[in-house]
Amino acid sequence: MTVPAATRKKAESLRDQIRHHNYRYHALDDPEVPDAEYDRLMRELQVLEEKHPALVTPDSPTQRVGDAPISAFGTVRHEMPMLSLGNAFSEQELHDFHRRALEKLELDATSELIYAAEPKLDGAAVSLLYVDGVLTQGATRGDGTTGEDITHNVRTIEAIPLRLLGKGFPRRLEVRGEVFMPKAGFEAYNDKARAAGEKTFVNPRNAAAGSLRQLDPKLTAARPLDMYAYSVGVTEGGKLPSSHSEIIDQLQQWGIKVCPERRVVKGIEACLAYYVDIGKRRSTLAYEIDGVVYKINSLAMQAELGFVSRAPRWAIAHKFPAQEELTQVESVEFQVGRTGAITPVARLKPVFVGGVTVSNATLHNIDELHRKDVRVGDTVVVRRAGDVIPEIASVLMSRRPKHTRRVQLPKKCPVCNSQVAREEGETVARCTGGLFCAAQRAESLKHFVSRRALDIEGFGAKLVDQLVAIDRLKTPADIFQLTQEELENLERMGKKSASKLIDAIEKSKSTTLAHLLFALGIREVGEATAASVAAHYGRLANVVAASEEELQGIDDVGPVVAARLRSFFDEKHNLDVIARLQDYGVNWAESDPVQASSDGALLGKTFVITGTLPTMTRDKAKDFIQSHGGKVTGSVSSKTDYVLAGDNAGSKLLKAEKLQIRVISEAELRTLVSST
Repeated sequence: MTVPAATRKKAESLRDQIRHHNYRYHALDDPEVPDAEYDRLMRELQVLEEKHPALVTPDSPTQRVGDAPISAFGTVRHEMPMLSLGNAFSEQELHDFHRRALEKLELDATSELIYAAEPKLDGAAVSLLYVDGVLTQGATRGDGTTGEDITHNVRTIEAIPLRLLGKGFPRRLEVRGEVFMPKAGFEAYNDKARAAGEKTFVNPRNAAAGSLRQLDPKLTAARPLDMYAYSVGVTEGGKLPSSHSEIIDQLQQWGIKVCPERRVVKGIEACLAYYVDIGKRRSTLAYEIDGVVYKINSLAMQAELGFVSRAPRWAIAHKFPAQEELTQVESVEFQVGRTGAITPVARLKPVFVGGVTVSNATLHNIDELHRKDVRVGDTVVVRRAGDVIPEIASVLMSRRPKHTRRVQLPKKCPVCNSQVAREEGETVARCTGGLFCAAQRAESLKHFVSRRALDIEGFGAKLVDQLVAIDRLKTPADIFQLTQEELENLERMGKKSASKLIDAIEKSKSTTLAHLLFALGIREVGEATAASVAAHYGRLANVVAASEEELQGIDDVGPVVAARLRSFFDEKHNLDVIARLQDYGVNWAESDPVQASSDGALLGKTFVITGTLPTMTRDKAKDFIQSHGGKVTGSVSSKTDYVLAGDNAGSKLLKAEKLQIRVISEAELRTLVSST
């Protein structure tokens, strides 16, 4: 059957694109597109070649794993090819893989195969050859047939033993695994590089690959690399167990590191349950993963299933939703925050990334926008990890349309038309309109009613916007004059909702001095600082009367914060708003200032809270710590005394472990208080 010329041209175009991306990824350690885009190109080419077998050529990327090794290293020819895995992006594709395996093995459709499951590490694949138990060669995967000789570098990685432990290993044993850079090490390395003005790594995967390609092994040794073994290749002069999981267990006994999250599961539903479990815990793992790998556990079944093209029929990678994707910038707008900060936001062609559809991405500030040079019409890589706000990671300059223009900071506020100013030394530009600016007023009010401030349940952002738009709310005090009747007449507000909201407003009148100070939205005064100021002075009148110098006597307050506090309370209209709040019934308990001689059990100790605690919310835990003299901050540093950790603790726990800061549970916190 003749292949149409247009189809041939399409196939060659896809090959050229894939080769280009292989070169960027393997040879330069500088990928241009996210994995999801590369996978799409490869799958499109595979579909074309399956439909038109005459298109398949020996040098097609579908017949290879990656690109050729760089010439700076010696080469190693793999005695057994290092193949990549096929990918499943949905449950259906995983079920299809399972069904094909059953059919090939001539088993009943209801049969439940035993699978070895493990996280798919996001690093660099390596081959390690041990002869008589001694490490003699290390190589990259390269193009699957030939890799780069990196023996001098793998010998510097402490996780890789130079000699195997115990006895009984084959005379020649090839161990295959993934070299990776743990998250904590990656962050620490980049922090050090930034401080030295050196180039930082884009992600831990690039960090691992780049570290293995250093000509000077001392540079590799300085990088915090780790490795987990995931299989074996060539074995001679010895016998291994008959299942994949037993081989991995045996490798561990010989001193090879293996992934502690590996499991043996029965049936495809158990595979899916493992995938969901690992997905939930992904952010808490010490290393980056991009999916799960399933391998049929029986080596006999693996041999019967064999291989197809560049991948085994007995294994598959079940990928997580992409955390990076390609999309286009449709416009760049400027938003105004509660402090007047002008923030550029990219409006994007909607794209599914990180498990959600993303249509907006922050550009942080005008300097960041210019550094990345994002323009309307650009094709960009948008990144979203976990609950992090989506951001534009990079621009594909090769796809930039002609006649694009650099985005400039507006001279006038897009909301109130006031001048936009930028203080010397600040990266953020701000609207000078103050409360005259409806955007600042609305954002300030949204902050005031938020959960961590006055906590008025049901007072959502859309309701604030409505009330500001009709000029009903100008200051926080106006909230406490709202009536049920006027709320009932607003959009999406009925009698029941209005009644509930009035009750919530009434309930919020009883607050604390710390919550009030935070709710007022004073620049640079976050929760921890507000709590420290409240605890130090005890009474609002004391705070209002304090000088900048006196304010700086508080641990959390430096010159900038002291100036912001003094400036806020020097404005008569701010004091008028507070007086009106009190007139309308807003109240808070006041006390004598905390004295240095206080006998609080946690006095002088700094805590950071992370994860979900068994019986306390984070707010309750914070109040508990502060009520016993302790201080709670938002980030872990060398000044942190304790990290209070619950379930699903994230990067703060990793940093605490790295800095060797004591990590305690809720029960241990209570014991600490009661035993002191």
